[in-house]
Amino acid sequence: MSAQQWNRQRVTGLRGRRDTRRFRSLFMCAWIALIALLPASGLVADTGVAQGRPNLLDLPRIPWEGGPGYWRNFPASAAAGWDDPSFFPIVAWYNGISSDSEAQYDKSLGINTYIGMDAATPYSLFSDNGMYWIGPPLNDSFTRASKNWVGEFLDDEVDGRYTPEQGRVHLQQLADQAKADGRFAYTNYTQSVLTNDMAASDANAYINDFTDVVSVDMYWYTVPFCSSVPYRENYLIPIPQSQCRTAASYGKTVRMLRQRDAIDGKLQPLWQFVENLNGGPGDQAFTANITPDQLEGAVMSSLINEARGVVYFNQSLSGPCQGGSIFRQSQVLPDFCADAQVAAVKKIDSLIKELAPVLNTQSYAYTFGSGLQTMLKTYNGSVYIFAMTDGAAPAGHRTFTLPSGVTGRSVQVIDEGRSIPVSSTGVFEDHFASESSFHVYRVDE
Repeated sequence: MSAQQWNRQRVTGLRGRRDTRRFRSLFMCAWIALIALLPASGLVADTGVAQGRPNLLDLPRIPWEGGPGYWRNFPASAAAGWDDPSFFPIVAWYNGISSDSEAQYDKSLGINTYIGMDAATPYSLFSDNGMYWIGPPLNDSFTRASKNWVGEFLDDEVDGRYTPEQGRVHLQQLADQAKADGRFAYTNYTQSVLTNDMAASDANAYINDFTDVVSVDMYWYTVPFCSSVPYRENYLIPIPQSQCRTAASYGKTVRMLRQRDAIDGKLQPLWQFVENLNGGPGDQAFTANITPDQLEGAVMSSLINEARGVVYFNQSLSGPCQGGSIFRQSQVLPDFCADAQVAAVKKIDSLIKELAPVLNTQSYAYTFGSGLQTMLKTYNGSVYIFAMTDGAAPAGHRTFTLPSGVTGRSVQVIDEGRSIPVSSTGVFEDHFASESSFHVYRVDE
């Protein structure tokens, strides 16, 4: 995303107010109708069977698009093996590769997919290294049979560069071409589609009418918006200024996008942009670089709120540490100024890879306690809880109450080498050091 595009995004998102009550009422009606029609719609309803063990929890499920099986709808991604439950899309935005060693370095960070590349890049660099491409054919080395070319990237931030009418015509032409080729269509929008400043009909059309995968970019930790004076937000889910620069805002982005996506009664995978250093515009004052802890927290909050893929914004346009490809600079420059952030990418991506079979199952709807954002899943007879604070209450102590069907009396904390006892009433407690802290728990049944 260019600085100029970001500025258009910000201006669009700050235009006049609209009455939010009408939209919320319409959304609630649509959502109730959506749930009622699940078995007949394009959504996947609760089958009552958890991965590895049936009926482990007697709880409703979070509506979803179908998990790994979704990718079998598209010949290209199906042939590439994207329906493997151990695969989770982790994308680098504009990170050129010119050799196997560069591709393998990115792979060591957990990257498995690219968007944005030099037109001279040969297809063999993708196929030889087990990496995937989303975009147009870069050159003649790409053919319709190229297995690692899985999707088409339609365009970026169309909502910030066209009128709604022009944008719809533009995207329809691109989507028709992409889908005729057996590949999924993906695009990314500005945060404007999540506001009440854009007409609901226009925002809903953008999200639902053209794509098979969709995302929104909003870099809460590093853009000037959160420090605006006066501060004005008009989002589908309120984001107070005191909570703006938190990991929870990334999760709210996914939740708002899902609200838009659910309007038509069909769901698609939602991916989330996270800056790997700085998402601020290059023509404005530097705000901040994302810290390693914040980066990991932004990714985890996105996952907890049902993101199905992560896209790293791989450029830094302002501040003391700038670059057009942060990942590549971390490979070739000794003591690079973003080494700590890139290490954080590698760490959280490793956790995603480890837990991909869990992440690729359908979540349960359940509330563990106040001041939390959580995701509940089951896999191979165990219960998994992904947890963070909600960004509203101060970090610190939290109390969890397990669902009545969970009988385990010890919680294992993934990748932390510790366990927590569970009381006879199914309660356990833990501590979160900051708003970006998270824990992943496993309860063996």
